[in-house]
Amino acid sequence: MSDYPDILILRHGETEWNRAGRMQGDQDSPLTETGRAQARRQGALLAAIGCDGYQWFSSPQGRAWQTATLANLNGAQITPDARLAEITTGDWTGLRFDDIRAQAPHLFELDDGLHWYDHAPGGEGLAAVAARTRAFLGDLTGPAVIVTHGITSRILRCHLLGQPWEAFDTLEGGQGVIYRIRKRQQERLS
Repeated sequence: MSDYPDILILRHGETEWNRAGRMQGDQDSPLTETGRAQARRQGALLAAIGCDGYQWFSSPQGRAWQTATLANLNGAQITPDARLAEITTGDWTGLRFDDIRAQAPHLFELDDGLHWYDHAPGGEGLAAVAARTRAFLGDLTGPAVIVTHGITSRILRCHLLGQPWEAFDTLEGGQGVIYRIRKRQQERLS
């Protein structure tokens, strides 16, 4: 699909592992109080701009699902979709980012942005995330609120903006943020 409906993409709020600098991947840790406050703020922003008639989708991972539940002030049905899960990081899951850099310093010597995610031993790989997120977007039938994760959000936004997914690390991230994408234009709302 070349023209997508209006999309609001939320990244989950801060988790305990985010705060500790640990790789989460397909594992989970609970939202911190800051993360819960971020999700409630997302809900207030969504209520202010209005998203009636939007379908709600969320990664089934706990941190995203909890964020979706807290941000969903109008009580819309939330549909879990595994294609919105975060990239699987294999053997790096649970490690601190500093430990990953120590294990594989060669991956960080080049100014290659976040592409080191593609080298996680036993990990999913970025192309697989791009394929599943493109498939998800291809199934959309109207405007949507999507609650997901950092890497997944960036790759989704590349598709929606008409950019190659490999440019994902040129897009900003942030926890507890909302991006509105319409007509291949992005606006950060929080």
